[in-house]
Amino acid sequence: MLLGKLLEKIEYTVVKGTLDVEILNLVYDSRKVTDGSVFVCIKGFKTNGHEYAKEVVNKGAKVLIISEEVELEGEEVTLIKVSDTRLALACMSAAYFDYPAEKLKTIGITGTKGKTTTAYMVRSILENSGLKTGLIGTIEVIIGETVIPSANTTPESYQIQEYFAKMVEEGCQCVVMEVSSQGLMLHRVAGFVFDYGIFTNIEPDHIGPDEHKDFEEYMHCKGLLFKNCVVGIANADDSHMEEVLKGHTCKLETYGIEEKADLMAVNINLHSRDGSLGVTYQLKGLLDYEVFVNLPGKFNVYNSLTAIAICRHFGIHEEEIQKALTMVKVKGRVEPVAISSKFSMMIDYAHNAMSLESLLTTLKAYEPKRLVCLFGCGGNRSKLRRYEMGEISSNLADLTVVTSDNPRFEEPEDILNDIITGVKKGKGEYVSIIDRKEAIKYCIENAKEGDVVVLAGKGHEDYQEIKGVKYKMDERDLIRQAVEEIQAEGKTII
Repeated sequence: MLLGKLLEKIEYTVVKGTLDVEILNLVYDSRKVTDGSVFVCIKGFKTNGHEYAKEVVNKGAKVLIISEEVELEGEEVTLIKVSDTRLALACMSAAYFDYPAEKLKTIGITGTKGKTTTAYMVRSILENSGLKTGLIGTIEVIIGETVIPSANTTPESYQIQEYFAKMVEEGCQCVVMEVSSQGLMLHRVAGFVFDYGIFTNIEPDHIGPDEHKDFEEYMHCKGLLFKNCVVGIANADDSHMEEVLKGHTCKLETYGIEEKADLMAVNINLHSRDGSLGVTYQLKGLLDYEVFVNLPGKFNVYNSLTAIAICRHFGIHEEEIQKALTMVKVKGRVEPVAISSKFSMMIDYAHNAMSLESLLTTLKAYEPKRLVCLFGCGGNRSKLRRYEMGEISSNLADLTVVTSDNPRFEEPEDILNDIITGVKKGKGEYVSIIDRKEAIKYCIENAKEGDVVVLAGKGHEDYQEIKGVKYKMDERDLIRQAVEEIQAEGKTII
C-alpha cells in the first residue's frame, strides 16, 4: 500500500521525504517495527513514541508520523507531521484495513453502567434473528466462533479496525461494542462513523490523574459519541442527558421509565420462580408489547429497554426479541447458576462499595428469606474499600461470608480482618472462610429455601492473583467442585 493511500483522510505536512513510499506494515509499538513499516509516534501517559524515532528507523521504519520534533540526521526516512498522532493512527488504521466499518452496521454503547449487559443483549437479539454479530467489550471480543479475552473496554484504534476486518471476513453483518470515555477521548473510535450511538447513564467515575480531570470532562468525552454517529439513542431518565448530548449532530431518540420518552417501560414487576429471578414490563410508545427478562432488577429493565430500542431499527419481530431476552446470559453480571429450585445463586462482578450496594439493594427488593453475600477484596488496594464493602454487606445482607479475592502481595488474613472491621459496623451476621471454594461450599450446604446467594467480586475473572502469579480459578468450577464434594459426602442440597 502506498503511503498516500494511508493518509487520504487526514491533514498533514510532509516535513521530509516523499509520499511515494510502499508501506508494508502500520505500527505504533516500537517493539513491532519491521522493515518497511510506518511508525506512528504516540505520546502516552508513561512513554512518548517520539523518543524512539532513531531506534525504529534503525529497525527499518520508512515513515514516521509525528506531532513534535524528532532528532534524526541523515537517515533516509519520510517524516509526516500531524496535529494529533492518535487521531492519525485511527484514520490510517481504517484505510490500512480498507474501511471495514463501512461493511458493517456499527453500534457503540457508552455510559457509566450497563454497557456490558446491554451489548450482550443486543448481540443475543441480532444473532437470534439471523444477523451474524461481532462484539467488542470489557469481558471479551467475539468474532464468529473466536473469543479473545479483553485487555481494555475499548481497544486501540488499530486493534478495533483489525477486529472489524476479521468480522467482515467471518461474514458478520453487525458489530456491537462498548465505548469508554477514555476510548473517545483518545480517538480510539475515530476513522469511522457509528450507525447507532447509545447513552445509558452517567455518574462520577474514572476521575483521576490518568483518566479525566473532572466530571465535566468525563461528560464531554461521553458526548463525543453523539457527534460521530448517525442515530443517537439516549436514556431520558438520566439527569445529565442534555449535558452529555449538548452539540450532538445525530438524529436523536429516547427511552426511559420515569420521564416521557419515545420508548418506555411501564408496569414493572419483579418475579421469582423456581430459583430464578427476573422482571416483566410493558413497552409503550414506539412499540407496544410485554417483555420478560430472565435477569433481576430495575437496571436490567433499563438494559433490555436499551437493547430493544436499538434492535427496533433492524426490524426484528417481537417473538425473536422475547426469545433472545429469555436466553441471554452475561458472564459475571448477575449471572444465574442453577443449583436448586429452592434457592437462587448468582455470580456478579461487584467489586467496590457503589456496585455492591446497588447489587444488594436490587436483590433485596425480591424479598428473599435471607440475602447471603460472599465476597473478598483485592490486596494492595485501598483499605477504605474493604471497610465500606464490609459495612454495606452487613447492613443489606442477612449473612456475609468473608473470603479471599486477589490477595496479590498481602496476606489474605489481613485483608479479611479489614473487611470484618467494616462488617461489625453493620447489623448482619457473618462468617469468615479464607479458601474461596470452601466459602462457596458453606453457602450451598447452609442455604435455606427462599434464599438468594450472591458471589460478588470475581464475576467474569477466571484467575486468582497471589504474590505476582495468576492461578486459574473460575467460580463456576468452584461451584461445581463444591457440589460434587457435598454429594460425595452423602449430603443433600435442598
